[in-house]
Amino acid sequence: MNKLYLRVKDLAAQKKVSLAKVERDLGFSNGIISTWKNGKASQDKINLLADYFDVTTDYLLGRTDTPQFSRKDERDVQKILEEMTQGLNNKNELAFLKNGGQEIDPEDAELLSASLENVIRQSKLIAKQKFTPKKYRKKQD
Repeated sequence: MNKLYLRVKDLAAQKKVSLAKVERDLGFSNGIISTWKNGKASQDKINLLADYFDVTTDYLLGRTDTPQFSRKDERDVQKILEEMTQGLNNKNELAFLKNGGQEIDPEDAELLSASLENVIRQSKLIAKQKFTPKKYRKKQD
């Protein structure tokens, strides 16, 4: 099944609206969203959906898993995370993570990596909100 259709269906459910209401609100023909299960949507319809749900087109198309992130944002997060986890593996860098001279076990390393990724994503979202001029924000503060 098409990622676009699944994302639109999930976003509509989160917003507690039917697909028919989304179609009416955006001026789409009746049942067009259902045709995207196995087909493709035009770019203008994808753009309208992104604005309607306040997400990026990259998210709708399945290129990123964070609704507010573009592909560039996602690459930035992965790059920062990689740099940080490489620092964790460097014995000279973060020696305080060793417990009595022993390396942290793989499970703890995995949890730490997941926590770092969450912090990076949250920091990036806060920075985007803080440093985006008000006239370019989708929702005015």
